[in-house]
Amino acid sequence: MDHIASEPGWAPPLPDYSPDSRVPPRGAVPVEYTWDLSAIYESDEAWELSFSAAASELRELTSYAGRLFKSPRALLEFLRLQERAAERLGKLYAYATMKSHEDTSQPLYQGLSDRAGTLYSSFAAACSFFSPEVLAAGEEQVRRCMEHLPELALYRHFFDNLLRSREHVLSRSEEELLARSAEVARTAESAFSLLTNADMTFPRVTDERGEEVELSEERYYPLSRSRDRRVRREAYEGLLGAYKAHRNALGALYSGSVKGDIFYARSRRYPSSLAASLDADNIPADVYSNVIDTVNDSLDALHDYMKLRKRALELVDLRMYDLNVPLADEPDDPIPYADAAGMVAEALAPLGTEYGDLLREGFESRWIDVYENQGKRKGGYSWGCYGVHPYVLLNYGGTLRDVFTLAHEMGHSLHTWYSHKNQPQVYSDYTIFLAEVASTVNETLLLEWMLDKASRDEKVFLLNHYLDQVRTTIYRQAMFAEFERDTHFAAERGEALTSDFLCGAWRELNARYHGPEMSPDDLIEVEWARIPHFYSAFYVFKYVTGFAAASMLARRLREGGAGERERYLRFLSRGSSAYSLDILKEAGVDMTTPEPLQEAVASFREKTAMLAGLLGVA
Repeated sequence: MDHIASEPGWAPPLPDYSPDSRVPPRGAVPVEYTWDLSAIYESDEAWELSFSAAASELRELTSYAGRLFKSPRALLEFLRLQERAAERLGKLYAYATMKSHEDTSQPLYQGLSDRAGTLYSSFAAACSFFSPEVLAAGEEQVRRCMEHLPELALYRHFFDNLLRSREHVLSRSEEELLARSAEVARTAESAFSLLTNADMTFPRVTDERGEEVELSEERYYPLSRSRDRRVRREAYEGLLGAYKAHRNALGALYSGSVKGDIFYARSRRYPSSLAASLDADNIPADVYSNVIDTVNDSLDALHDYMKLRKRALELVDLRMYDLNVPLADEPDDPIPYADAAGMVAEALAPLGTEYGDLLREGFESRWIDVYENQGKRKGGYSWGCYGVHPYVLLNYGGTLRDVFTLAHEMGHSLHTWYSHKNQPQVYSDYTIFLAEVASTVNETLLLEWMLDKASRDEKVFLLNHYLDQVRTTIYRQAMFAEFERDTHFAAERGEALTSDFLCGAWRELNARYHGPEMSPDDLIEVEWARIPHFYSAFYVFKYVTGFAAASMLARRLREGGAGERERYLRFLSRGSSAYSLDILKEAGVDMTTPEPLQEAVASFREKTAMLAGLLGVA
């Protein structure tokens, strides 16, 4: 199946280049397809000079300890010096780390990256007196400083955010004890990582070609998508069977992680570990509950999709290992990178001329490291540092999934660009709660643009891609969030988180979420044991809120005019200059209500019906 066709249009001016089956050395990739880090530092020598200058800035920062409130001017001087030092550190770390990602076999840049990381730790130590000193001074004295020196008014929200935590800040000696305990508290996560990545062994399975493959977490996903049901069943049983053999040890590690969360929450006088986690973004616990309750109210939509999967795959019984196999083949005609950039630019036209011009600038001005080369870091990301345009790392392979990745990462990058351009450094970075909104808006606009142009077979693939995104982002992550909430609440009530308790909770959740079309499965009960996100408690619900917010914003951008576009660009420009929920409300999305999630589920229902009609299984 050919890739989705579009009318000839804009494409970045790039030389012809088609990677062959061999992974090329870095030097064989045309320079136009590599990022240009000279915008950060022109050379390694310039990096070294900047690194040397950072030491004196850190010494100067520590000199303000104990005299921040000697005068309003002293407070302002410290804040401005801290910002200059942070900007320098951001550039030092970004340059060194991105250079190391170009070819991870090169020790030079690994060394620079390590040095920059150490410098970051020194920076944190040099500034560690700041928050306790501000909190000890109190709100009234901070207000007096802002009234006396108008330049400090810029930091009003910054101080508000800091001062609201004062009831959870302890004495200096208690804070020191908590800080010293942090390394011990990471033991459970570290042990989980070592056990599951280094010590655990997985069986071999036979793939579609009859070749034996040693199973691993990385190899499991492609095997789980196999058209051969035997292959995906054996991969599923092999993977979860290995975790089942270690369920007691993994249960003890997860229980230890939960107890650590509870210890820190109670030490800081929070009513629960959930409240402690959400407080960093000033998110009420009701928002978390709203996610779980709204998703549970719409489980029938997921059950309908399970029914569609069962019929489309012509299965007598639907099993958990049938969830990843695609219902249509991905278009196999490679999409040249220049065409992909043109597709993304055209699909994002609803975001307006300014956004489009910035997007094209990124494609044309070497913001992006496009192709795989020997030693290059895997995956993809967007990264930036204040004062320099953002960058994107890709390993572009010419698939439709790669086109979606390009749109996604450029969503992050332009969010960063707008935030950095329109906010002072103190507010230039957006929060994790908002981080996936802009990237998902771009993916949604690209999907809808593709659906408008797609043939019947292409629509089947695209709809299946979208529905699985909703299944894994809204429903699966909400199930994760419910498991985290329930296990923490149980531990806070004094219940023991044994492996039997955890397996029972996970079994019940999966049965409820996937519904009557899913046949019972004994192995699924241990799947909780392989989820690394559970060692960063109460994080995954942000995937759900980000997807729902993005779906609502993307629909309005497609249907609306200049007003919706201007409101969205303002959202991109806000950084962290207000609380995350308030920034979303300004953009027209109220995550304290069920409406955004309900709208996302309505789209899921609509596209499930569309796919059922195309497949003739309605």
